[in-house]
Amino acid sequence: MVTDIQLLIKMCKEELADKEYCDPIRNYYEKEWDKLTEWMVLNDHPAFSESIGYQYCDETIGTHIFISDIARMDKILLRATRMLISYQRDGCFEFRTPSVERVFSSQIGTVMEQYLTYLQDILKRTPETIRNYQFYLHDLDQFMRGRDLHVNDINLEAMETFFHEKNYTTSARKNNSTVFKQFFRYLFDIGIVDRNLTPCILPHNYNRGSKLPSTYSEKEICEMLACVERASAIGKRDYVILLLAAEYGWRAKDIVELKLGQIDWDMNLIRLTQSKTEIPVVYPLLASVGNAIIDYLKHGRPFSETDYLILAMESGKKGRPLSRPTVHSIVTKYLRKAGTKELHKKRHGPHSLRHSLATNMLSKNISLPIISTVLGHQTTESTKIYLKVDIEKLRLCPLPIPSLNSDFYKGGQQQ
Repeated sequence: MVTDIQLLIKMCKEELADKEYCDPIRNYYEKEWDKLTEWMVLNDHPAFSESIGYQYCDETIGTHIFISDIARMDKILLRATRMLISYQRDGCFEFRTPSVERVFSSQIGTVMEQYLTYLQDILKRTPETIRNYQFYLHDLDQFMRGRDLHVNDINLEAMETFFHEKNYTTSARKNNSTVFKQFFRYLFDIGIVDRNLTPCILPHNYNRGSKLPSTYSEKEICEMLACVERASAIGKRDYVILLLAAEYGWRAKDIVELKLGQIDWDMNLIRLTQSKTEIPVVYPLLASVGNAIIDYLKHGRPFSETDYLILAMESGKKGRPLSRPTVHSIVTKYLRKAGTKELHKKRHGPHSLRHSLATNMLSKNISLPIISTVLGHQTTESTKIYLKVDIEKLRLCPLPIPSLNSDFYKGGQQQ
């Protein structure tokens, strides 16, 4: 972990440039970082850390979390400082400044914190997953604290009261229920409770297929690929990333975790165990992908002893594996550069290219089992969501409208 403030600021400046922050915003953040550096020197703080960053915010503007009436310049100071903290901790900027500091204070709060540590150290969950668990567990912690409830007081009625008061969306309740069930199993496994509390959570009625995925046409994807400046080292890397997302439908995590040893050049294959499902999938090494990888390896990839294929190019992180948020930024960058229509109305990360691959294959009459295999779905049920975006096929499935014999519907109903 980088604790030297000057080096950390240098790395964050490169991240701002890589994410294409506009010059005025970059200048605002850089000025705030200079002020923070002066404060650290004045107060004899040789190394930067999360606690030092929070102390600086508390002393300067009176808070280190977002509050509704915060002044504009104080908001910039807060954001700039928390960007350093999150980059030092996770290697990327946090999505937004939180408005709540999640401190666990109920009778079961200490166990919740232990569970989050268990997720991080034992189960090796990602920081993003842990933050999601922390968010939902904190809601339950506050509910129990407000009613002075102990873990043994948890029952079906208490949980339904909790869900009613929080008024979650159906999707959020689905995610919430998953978190609580796993936490309740953990309580039972370590002996905190003598009964399994998971039956206290009623089934949700979330329909995963109710949402339409964001997709792009083959023409739009080709225009995006054509925008890449492949003469530069960064362009060669970005082109490989876009091809892996568009041609294979890979998730961001699978892209950044691809290793050189997974490419079988003799057999022209790429062997991948998908990170989400742990399903092994073998892909043909397409000529476009293979040539792009060779070009990147010969003329773009920085020297590194790591086996990961995709590496950062910026000087502060050069040779290190790329982060998933950066992959999202890269896809967004080139979709925007290509002038993709209605981009603001759609999702525009690597997952949208995954959705696009499926729908474009479906439009060519490729069967669901084949599409399911390409995407690494465990069953074709997960793939059926793409049926509803194939408008041309849906036009072939209308049901005839029966003739209406009722006087009521003919407009001759009796008054």
